[in-house]
Amino acid sequence: MNTLQDIAATLQGYDPNALSVPDVLAFLERLVSPVPDTETVGVFDALDRVLAKDLISPINVPPHDNSAMDGYAVAGAALQPGQASAFRCVGTALAGAAWRGTVGPGDCVKIMTGAIMPPGLDTVVPLEFVSVDSDVVRWAADVVRPGDNRRLLGEDLMQGRAALARGQRLGPAALGLIASLGLAQVPVVRRLRVAYFSTGDEILSLGEASREGAVYDSNRYTVFGLLRRMGVDVIDMGVVKDEPQALEAAFRQAADAADAIITSGGVSMGEADHTKAMMRQLGDVAFWRIAMRPGRPMAVGRIPGARGPCVLFGLPGNPVAVMVTFLAFVRPALQRMMGSTPSAPVYLQARSAEAIRKKPGRTEYQRGLVTPSDDGQLWVRTTGNQGSGVLSSMVQGNGLIVLHHQQGSVATGDAVDVMMFDGAI
Repeated sequence: MNTLQDIAATLQGYDPNALSVPDVLAFLERLVSPVPDTETVGVFDALDRVLAKDLISPINVPPHDNSAMDGYAVAGAALQPGQASAFRCVGTALAGAAWRGTVGPGDCVKIMTGAIMPPGLDTVVPLEFVSVDSDVVRWAADVVRPGDNRRLLGEDLMQGRAALARGQRLGPAALGLIASLGLAQVPVVRRLRVAYFSTGDEILSLGEASREGAVYDSNRYTVFGLLRRMGVDVIDMGVVKDEPQALEAAFRQAADAADAIITSGGVSMGEADHTKAMMRQLGDVAFWRIAMRPGRPMAVGRIPGARGPCVLFGLPGNPVAVMVTFLAFVRPALQRMMGSTPSAPVYLQARSAEAIRKKPGRTEYQRGLVTPSDDGQLWVRTTGNQGSGVLSSMVQGNGLIVLHHQQGSVATGDAVDVMMFDGAI
């Protein structure tokens, strides 16, 4: 396993006092790796789990050619381009059983959605396009082309091929797909275990009496929500006072119980507390100044635990900075540890409803509210005060306006990238 120094050596121009957002992401990609443990769960328990290996289809889906709609099945070769058609109906094919009749030239079969296509017939004329007189079915010229409205054997999934790829997060559609293969169970990566706690003598837990200079802890609850949305097992360790013995006990307990540790507070440059010293004492930890706003200070590293090294993420203390650094860095790193296939961020593009001042040389994340105009164009405006302690702005907004490292000021009407909150917070 590479040390943090080894990882840093692979990054061109690595400077812990001036890291860009892409540099941080590249570092974390080398730092973390998927947990190796897997388990088998039922389909109902597989939602939002990560597939542990390729899922090979044991059957063809659909298992036979079938009708995509209610109508009349005919041989496409018998259709004459530019001419109306008249066929004799010789029976009805229902879903769930093969039709056993015989079809001759000029014959058709009434067929229901999902019914097996009778031998020799490959085209379905929808019911709404036909007129029926006794057993004669007629339709206008060029209503359908040969092969229309037929689902082919294996069109969705082919037997022996991968139906789902390893590393895929299993959403509702994937559960239905698994069930369509007749599979009752599926192999998934073991749930990631993440421990978290807040640090600082000024932090109050809920239920404590307020006192001068102290604030109630909000970070535990936002981090809890962010982790639960990811589907990990969360270990809430509360608030840890800024005392060496208490910090050491908390870090050791967390490292023994979890795959990753998240802390908030105590990582800023020059802070007069014991958190940074304890991180250094217990593990291989780097302290960064990131060229971003909010969220400049951050610590990352590994701490030995009962089951091996535990990854540490030391986040800043300000509430918005905690959420931004989690979304920008911790969330993709944890997804990688969960075995999920890494993917680049998907940004929504919107036009800025206001001018935004920015100097190149850092990435800025501004809380924004995206709304559509009457013509369907998406516009985004900031939520106002962008201070890193204004947690209400994260409630008022529905995404982060991402102003990239080399990007300068934004004029009204300029297109900007937005990292939407939906599904993340």
